[in-house]
Amino acid sequence: MNRVTISADYCKGCGLCAAACPRKIIVLDSKAINNKGYHPASVIAPGSCTGCALCALVCPDAAICVERDA
Repeated sequence: MNRVTISADYCKGCGLCAAACPRKIIVLDSKAINNKGYHPASVIAPGSCTGCALCALVCPDAAICVERDA
């Protein structure tokens, strides 16, 4: 299974990853606030990730890591 890891401490909550995700499995977490005062992105359906890594490519803060199936 592909896995997306978002480092909440580095995320500024810009939403570019959520907009880029073709499966729409990334959202901004309105209930969480990171140490910078932003609402970080979170993955709501990790099993639906295709491993395309578009989210990681558009992240300006390099806060996303995508691990693909072999």
